[in-house]
Amino acid sequence: MLRSLSKIHFLSVIAAALCAILSPFNPAFAANPMKDALIEFKREGQVISSHSLEALGKMAQARPLKIFESHEKRTRTYQVYSARALFDQIFGKTWRLADELVFFCADGYQPSIPVAKFLAYDAYFAFASADDIPFTLVNKLQNNEAVTLGPLYLVWDNLAARTLLDDGASDMPYQVTGVELTSFAARFPHLYPPADASLSAQRGFQHFRKYCLACHTINGQGGGKAPELNYPVSVTEYIEPQYLKRWIDRPESIRYNTTMPALGIETPRRAEVIEEIIAYLEAMSKLKRSPATVSN
Repeated sequence: MLRSLSKIHFLSVIAAALCAILSPFNPAFAANPMKDALIEFKREGQVISSHSLEALGKMAQARPLKIFESHEKRTRTYQVYSARALFDQIFGKTWRLADELVFFCADGYQPSIPVAKFLAYDAYFAFASADDIPFTLVNKLQNNEAVTLGPLYLVWDNLAARTLLDDGASDMPYQVTGVELTSFAARFPHLYPPADASLSAQRGFQHFRKYCLACHTINGQGGGKAPELNYPVSVTEYIEPQYLKRWIDRPESIRYNTTMPALGIETPRRAEVIEEIIAYLEAMSKLKRSPATVSN
């Protein structure tokens, strides 16, 4: 009889733990200082809805996810919601036919990620740590800056995906406050290099789009976390090529205590990628547009 009661008690404890994890009222919310924030969702610039973390928890089931945390260079486990499941609920399944998703972050970071990546790999919105530690991290890529991750943090199931590990932290925005479903060409028309740009510059545009656009603007279009690079004077016009290369490769070798992250050491063809980014910036120096006349 005693053994039976012990078994019942054990099962009740397990059931309670599972309920705590899966419930939309997950107490893990309490560790997120932005738990009451509303996340704004847009389609082509128009707001279609806003949702709290609690509301998102009613659309997708929470689960723990272990990932390689590129910002800290170690594994961590988060409580997450499936990005696909949320997008299906909020945008409808036609979002899968769209071009791009732009993420708006409280710190000005604004990555633009192709929808195709979300269809090829599993992405999740983390809303809390899974091990009762604060929902924060120490960003080794930005001079060990301590950052709050909430309200949402976009992460990827990357432990078994070499491509995702090679991407590093470039598509892992934290402090996400909004998401827009859009077309890259319609939203960022003034980022494209001139039609006669070299193949190296064309490739550099793709690299810039992936690794640099989330922080920097070109002609007023891009992220708001770091300086404009093209207007009124291109960065290639006042920084000598060898120093610009060093700035992308090892920014701490140029400026002490900088929070500018180097291009990820895991980036394939890294030296060529740096050269091609500079080729793109040089090409754009001949195609300047005033940010005052550009909508972002």
